[in-house]
Amino acid sequence: MNGYIAVEGPIGVGKTTLSELLSRHFNGRLILELAEDNPFLNDFYRDRNRFAFQTQLYFLMSRYKQQEEFIHHDLFSETIVADYLFAKDRIFANINLSDQELSLYDKVASALEKNIAKPDLVIYLTASLENLMGRIKKRSRPFEKGFDKEYLQIICEAYSDFFFHYTKTPLLIIKTDHCDFSLEPAKFDYLIEKISSRPRQTEYISFEK
Repeated sequence: MNGYIAVEGPIGVGKTTLSELLSRHFNGRLILELAEDNPFLNDFYRDRNRFAFQTQLYFLMSRYKQQEEFIHHDLFSETIVADYLFAKDRIFANINLSDQELSLYDKVASALEKNIAKPDLVIYLTASLENLMGRIKKRSRPFEKGFDKEYLQIICEAYSDFFFHYTKTPLLIIKTDHCDFSLEPAKFDYLIEKISSRPRQTEYISFEK
């Protein structure tokens, strides 16, 4: 499959793992969000109110720079897989910024969004709050130590609301509570079949135990 695939979902859901698998399968170009490069992130997790705007603006510009690098690539002749959707930035902005900060953010984001390529397919991964917390703890990223469960709940609810209303591109929604694509090739093969069929609207995939 040629084109642009974006993988999304809340923190800890497995976006990067799936993106890496897809890029290898399609022999495509992988675009990874450089979250750990954000110099404000550690401070943000210590004091969200104080460092939200700096953190959010850095993410916005970093993501835009990445997107800008492949906007003129021929998406008909290669596959690009990103472990984020550019529009996700607004999800976090709406959660973390004050009204005054959000107004300024919106002016910057609106100007940048005009130059962003639209994915051919978005894959939205979901999981229970308990599984997400377990995965976050297991990967042991320093800046996520002591991660706030209540904050993650807010993020999950915001993602759910965003994708409930999402209609801009074809969308695959996948429950991952009983699925690990890196260890279960049959489930990954099923996903590849779904992607290769080029969905035209929203479709749901739920894997049982």
